[in-house]
Amino acid sequence: MTAESMDRRSLLKTCAFTTGVVGLSLEEKALLAQQAEARESGSPTPNSALGDPSKPPTASIALPLGQIGKLKISRLICGGNLINGYAHARDMIYISELLKHYFTDEKIIQTWELCEQSGINTMISTIDDPYANGADPTGRTIKKYWDERGGQIQWLAQFFPRPNDPLIKLQMAIDAGAHGAFIQGEMGDRLTQQGRLDLVAKVTEHAKKNGLIAGVACHSIEVPIACEKAGLPVDFYMKTLHSPNYWSATPEDKKGPYDLPAHDNMWCMEPERTIEFMKTCSKPWIAYKVLAAGAIQPIDGFQYAFENGADFACVGMCDFQVREDALIANKVLTNLTRSRPWRG
Repeated sequence: MTAESMDRRSLLKTCAFTTGVVGLSLEEKALLAQQAEARESGSPTPNSALGDPSKPPTASIALPLGQIGKLKISRLICGGNLINGYAHARDMIYISELLKHYFTDEKIIQTWELCEQSGINTMISTIDDPYANGADPTGRTIKKYWDERGGQIQWLAQFFPRPNDPLIKLQMAIDAGAHGAFIQGEMGDRLTQQGRLDLVAKVTEHAKKNGLIAGVACHSIEVPIACEKAGLPVDFYMKTLHSPNYWSATPEDKKGPYDLPAHDNMWCMEPERTIEFMKTCSKPWIAYKVLAAGAIQPIDGFQYAFENGADFACVGMCDFQVREDALIANKVLTNLTRSRPWRG
């Protein structure tokens, strides 16, 4: 082993101990350091089945589970924006293309495998034509992961209902084997603003009829308020939640309760109002954008979301972030005080 190699490994160990792992036990820090050294040397990580279809991934972290309908879901859920190349990168216009190049089909599969090894049993990703030019890759990669690699991860499909054919994308998710489905956040905002709760009800009923759990995502708290008032049969809500305490949180003046700022620095415009309303809501709540698209440390974002009532947290993760995020979430959930009862 060369001195340069030793120096690089020492640096990796130091990073594993110090990057976002405040509050972890010595055992957890040692595990992260061990994995960092394994990545550097090219040797398999503990409990790894990467690339071996005869060994389905097994969890080595016991993340707490909640329940939505018939599904038992890990409190931490892997988000899908990154694997699909959707990035809130402020004014860095190259990030989406960078992510698309990084997340090859094999890298996506490895990321899900690491999720399952880390106790994350559910992922969220968009449904689209899996073979169209520039399409989201989920449809083709999830089938390969399930059929060829023995993966068991559950899929909640995000979809965009078209006004003239609201069921086409949802049916694609059903046919592809999704376990649940929900209306994408911006669409949830717009449909509610336009008074199209009838369309929300239609797709929800179709999903449930086909055995999926069904929900609606949003940025505006007006969406769950309106859905609850109308008595829509949704199984869960996805609502943004994060603290405004980060330097780039500079929203422009809103034009109305559904409008987001023109620049993508803030995604939960009214966190206090969100927290207060969700205390009254009996439906399970998946919080997303809990790290404000990478502006908030996981230890702080997870603590804020779970303490303020979220039942689950959806977080976009690269493969090298998965295990650390799972350890941090587990630590937060083990020492938690919250006023809202668990609803899922």
